[in-house]
Parts: sequence; structure tokens; C-alpha cells
Amino acid sequence: MSAKARGAVLWTTAVLLMLGAAVYQRLTGPTHPLRGEMTVGGETVRYRLPRSEESVRDLRVAIPSPDPGATGRVLWRRYPTDDAFTPAPMVAETDDRGRDVLVAALPAQPAAGKLEYRIEVDTPAGVLRIPEDGGAGGAATVVMRYKDPVPLGVLLSHIAFMFFAVLVGMRAGLGALAAPGNVRTLSWVALGLMTVGGMILGPIVQKYAFGAYWTGFPWGYDLTDNKTLLMWLAWAVACGALGRPGRSDVPGWGRRVTVFAAAVVMTVVYLIPHSLRGSQLDYEQVESGTPAAEAVESGR
Repeated sequence: MSAKARGAVLWTTAVLLMLGAAVYQRLTGPTHPLRGEMTVGGETVRYRLPRSEESVRDLRVAIPSPDPGATGRVLWRRYPTDDAFTPAPMVAETDDRGRDVLVAALPAQPAAGKLEYRIEVDTPAGVLRIPEDGGAGGAATVVMRYKDPVPLGVLLSHIAFMFFAVLVGMRAGLGALAAPGNVRTLSWVALGLMTVGGMILGPIVQKYAFGAYWTGFPWGYDLTDNKTLLMWLAWAVACGALGRPGRSDVPGWGRRVTVFAAAVVMTVVYLIPHSLRGSQLDYEQVESGTPAAEAVESGR
């Protein structure tokens, strides 16, 4: 295989890996909508329940109406608390696609505040619960988190830099095995993209969303921050082993292994769902008089 063909294969593989990571991150994690289906009168109806909202507006919970005469309510409370569940009646509406839906609004909370909720729908066949009951563990609920608005330009820049970092990093890792000629340049580019996307724009996004630039090691337990730090350190070590950018020599196997190891670390990091063990408002502190902005804890 020619060098040009080999490069095309490696770039194509890297693109597929990057897209796979993007899709996986999109479909996993505790803030992505919970999708499911319910069966009423022999018909299957799919629903999508939100698990994230901005603190400047109430959370809109909507499900397809399972029956023309159906009524329902959303039972919600602050999370994690022992508050009694408050019912929010659902009203019938028609969505922008012309479908009949049942809708309720849950009250906005400060940044990092969480609510848990479940839906009960009255149908001729009985009460339909969404999500389905959790068996011996009790009634299942959906947990959602509020965040402050993040400027779209900042958010999109952060996402773009991170996924281009994944693309170039994956290509560098593959090249370390099969085409080492430009591994040094690709590794330094990956580190640069990750520095801007993860270590600069990432904290800015978090500051907008939850009021703190960094809540990972050594000041907190935020898993997303710690994942980013681990990934950045892996590439910093790899680039340190390769030497300064611009050198013309082909790295030996020992240095190329560090690049491949950094790509493996990156892959493992992206297999961990986004936003796990993130910021959470401590309602007990708020009730004792602490301002909400000072009652946010990490690693929850």
C-alpha cells in the first residue's frame, strides 16, 4: 500500500472513531433526554423526557397523549431531598407537529439544582406510570439538572476543539502503529487543540453554567474535569517524550508507544458518559441561609 493510500485509510478510521465518540457522548450521560415507550390500548407511544434545562426558565415536560380523554400529572420534588412530591397537573396541547400532547411545567431552580419527577397518566385501562415502577426499589423517577445559560459561541467552540482534538489524537495514535512519519506533528496539534478546548474553553463553559472554572483535582471531584485533566496529561507526556515539534527524525518505538497510550487514554475517557459526578446544589445549605451560588458541590 502506498503512503498516500495508507494515510487515507488512517484518516478515515480516525474520522469514524471520532464520530463514534460523538454519537456515544450524545446518547449517554445523566443529562441527555430519557427515551422510552408506553403501550396503551395495544398501541406503542414513544416519549422523550428532559434531564437538563437552563435556570432562566421552567422545565417543560411533554408526552404524547395516549388517549383523547387522558389526564395526568407530574409528581416532582427537589433532589436529593425528602420533600413530599408536588403534583403539577398536565394540560392538553397540540405540538408544532400537530400531535396531541400532555404538558406540565416544573419550576426553575438555581444552577446545579436538581429535580426528580415521574409522570402519572389516567387512562381507561388504569394509571400509566412513566417511568415504569422500579419494583422492590420503589417508584422510578427521572432526575434532571439546571444550569445557567452558556453563550452559544463559547459552547460550540469548546465542542469543536474537543472533537477535533479527538480526531487528530486518534490519527496520531493510529500513525504511531502504522505511519510514524508525522506522528510528532499530529501529537502536538492534538495537545494544542485539547489545551484550548479542554483546559481553557472547558473551564469557561463551566464558569458560565455552574459558577466555577474548575471543580476537579485538586479542589474537587468533578469527573468531567478530572477526565479532561487525565487526557491532557497523557498527551503532554507523549509530546514530552517525542521532543519539540518540527524535528525531522522519525520517533522510535519507545516514544511512539507513548502516543498510542495517549490515544488509548483518550478512548477510555470518551467511553465514560459525559457529566457523571458533576455539580449539584446542596439544598440543605440553601435552606440554612447559604447563597445558592456558594452551595454548589462537585462530584455528585
